[in-house]
Amino acid sequence: MPVPKAELHLHIEGTLEPELAFALAARNGVDLPYADTDALREAYRFQDLQSFLNLYYELMAVLRTERDFEDLADAYLARAAAQGVRHAEIFFDPQAHMARGVGMGTVVEGLWRALARGEETHGVSTRLIMCFLRDESAESALATLDAAKPYLDRITGVGLDSAEVGHPPVKFREVYEAAAALGLRRVAHAGEEGPPEYITEALDVLGVERVDHGLRCVEDPALVARLVRDRIPLTLCPLSNVRLRAVDTLADHPLPAMLDAGLLCTVNSDDPAYFGGYAGDNFDAVRDTLGLGPERLRELARNSFLAAFLDDDEDRRGRYLAEVEAYVFP
Repeated sequence: MPVPKAELHLHIEGTLEPELAFALAARNGVDLPYADTDALREAYRFQDLQSFLNLYYELMAVLRTERDFEDLADAYLARAAAQGVRHAEIFFDPQAHMARGVGMGTVVEGLWRALARGEETHGVSTRLIMCFLRDESAESALATLDAAKPYLDRITGVGLDSAEVGHPPVKFREVYEAAAALGLRRVAHAGEEGPPEYITEALDVLGVERVDHGLRCVEDPALVARLVRDRIPLTLCPLSNVRLRAVDTLADHPLPAMLDAGLLCTVNSDDPAYFGGYAGDNFDAVRDTLGLGPERLRELARNSFLAAFLDDDEDRRGRYLAEVEAYVFP
């Protein structure tokens, strides 16, 4: 069994494997412009974030019903559990579905069917984080938050994702203030393709408690010092960074230096169906390519539970941390 871990940076739409995409397309009468699953896998070769997003949104067309979202989440939980995930904080993109005529309720209720039984079925506890698309308007984000209000008993926090460059965090100040007033936790993608200044802005303007990616903080020593001092977690996604050309090769990834600097780093899969690996695969990759030994891997696993939004269940956090400490690496 792999080391127990929490996954804190996972887009549920990004877990849509080609086989499930074709199964849902057949169920819903959707024609996919690919001959078969092999042809679709061949399309999973990206030059940059935008080329990935184009396919990501195209394939969402197969997700139509509560059952579709339930099947999607259930398939993810099964794969994650097999790779040692004990707790998952799952992003979803309601705007991308609402724009297709799929309502907020369909998405949340469908996901919740799988998540509510996730611990019983797969041994994985979950939280749900609703993301705003940063290349949509601030007004659309506010309308999305409003549409989510009937479902806030199932939504732990809000996030910010999609195309980063040209869409600074400050654009979403108002919706993050509204989310904070509703008691929602706050995270945001920053410093993946965007500059380190976006990380600072996410902290200062949006009040985020965790930074998703945050890779480019290493370009700003003062920012690194602040992140270390304030124990702000970073949800890094190594295999994603390589596939989207944020780093040239995994061997170039700054994760070891970031850990050496005292940053609270976690390792996650982002969009695993598209980027070639789930959470355990990412752990294996950084172990094998970056030479991280057992205690560094234990640190990453420990960090994942320390960074999780489990403040309402500290007993659970303690149990998970105890599992990490007791784990014997092969």
